Amino acid sequence: MDTFTTLAYDGPGPWILFLPLIWAAVVVSVITVLRRTVWRGRRGAVPHGERSPIAILGRRFAAGEIDEDEYWRRLSVLDEQFGRSLKDGAA
Repeated sequence: MDTFTTLAYDGPGPWILFLPLIWAAVVVSVITVLRRTVWRGRRGAVPHGERSPIAILGRRFAAGEIDEDEYWRRLSVLDEQFGRSLKDGAA
């Protein structure tokens, strides 16, 4: 019985210092996984809808800011960059 009372009053020991290190490793791991998967997809994705480069180009052409030759030249560059073909539909 004397052994149990001695252990109870010695405290948790030096291993308790590893607990904050374990939590820090968990937090860093979660942030790393999120940065490599979820957050990277948002940052590198081509915007769709009204803010996509092709939609902006179409609006500029429709508003008369650029002529037809410049529209087709810029659209071919965007098609090369974003991998979209002209046969898929109207730009």
